[in-house]
Amino acid sequence: MAGADTQQASLASRERVERALAHREPDRVPLDLGAAPVTGMHVDSVYLLRQALGLDPPGTPVKVAEPFQMLGAIEPDLLDAVGADAVSVGPLNNFFGFPQEDWKPWTTFGGTPVLVPGLFNTEPDEQGDILMYPEGDTSVPPCARMPSEGFYFDAISRQEPLDDQKLDPADNAEEFTLLSDADLAHIENEAGRLAATGKAVMFVVGDTGFGDIAFVPGLKLKHPRGIRDVQQWYMSLSLRPQYIHEVFERQCEAGLRNLEAVNAVAGDSISVVYVSGTDFGAQDRPFISPKLYRDLFKPFHKRVNDWIHQHTS
Repeated sequence: MAGADTQQASLASRERVERALAHREPDRVPLDLGAAPVTGMHVDSVYLLRQALGLDPPGTPVKVAEPFQMLGAIEPDLLDAVGADAVSVGPLNNFFGFPQEDWKPWTTFGGTPVLVPGLFNTEPDEQGDILMYPEGDTSVPPCARMPSEGFYFDAISRQEPLDDQKLDPADNAEEFTLLSDADLAHIENEAGRLAATGKAVMFVVGDTGFGDIAFVPGLKLKHPRGIRDVQQWYMSLSLRPQYIHEVFERQCEAGLRNLEAVNAVAGDSISVVYVSGTDFGAQDRPFISPKLYRDLFKPFHKRVNDWIHQHTS
C-alpha cells in the first residue's frame, strides 16, 4: 500500500480528475474552484482570499471573470494555493454578450477594487441600483439590475405581450448560435495552453443548458422575443410543452454542432464538458415533477451526453 500511495501522490490534476470520472479511485478527491459557472467565488471573496494568502499587495484589483454572478477570476497562483485541479475554456463572449477584454477599473458595493471588461457599461437608477445593458449598449433597455448594496445582477424581465397564435420557437432559440471561427480559434489555443499546465480542462458550453433560467431572459439580446419572463417560462413547461420541446430541439441542434466543432479543434485537450447549469430543485422541493423532467428534459440530456461519450474521450 505504501508504494501505491507514493505513486498516487504524484498524480497530476488532469489524471486525478479523469480517474475520478472513470470511477477509479484517485489519490484524493479532485477540487474545482471556478472552472464552471456553478463552482465560482464572488469577486469580493476572491479578493479577501488572495489578501489572506498574501498573494497580492493591498488594493490589487481582481478581474471579474463572469459578470452576471460577479465571479472573480481564479488565477494560477490561487489555484495552486488551494490545490484546485480544473481550469475552464469557453467562447469569447460572456452572459451579457460582450468579450472579456479591454479591462478597466470598477468598485463593488463592498468596496472591492476590481477589473471589468471594457463594455461593462453600467448606470445607476434613481434607487441607486446598477443597471447593465446587452452587449454594453446603453441605447437599448437594460437587461439586468444589481440592487443597491447587492452582490450580483438579477435579470430584468423584458417580456413582450404574449400571443399564443404568434409564438415562434425560433425566437426563444435566437441566442443559441454556432461558434464563430474566432471562438473556435480562441478555444483551440486556450485549451492547448491550459492542458499543458497539467490541469484538467473543462469546456463550458452554454447551448446545452436546456431551460437554464439564466438564459431564458435573453440577457445578451437587445430585443428578446418569445417567452422571456421567468414565471411565464415555468408555467409554459406545463401549458405549452410542445413549444418548449421545439425550442429545445433547436437548442440541441446548435449545441451538438458546437460540440462537434470544438471536439475537432481541441478535443484532445479537454477532460470535462460542462453540459448544464439548469436548476431543477429549490431548497426543499423540486421545481418540476419527475414526470415532466423525464418527458421534456431527459431526452435532450441523453442525446447530448450520448454524443459526448460516443465521440470523445
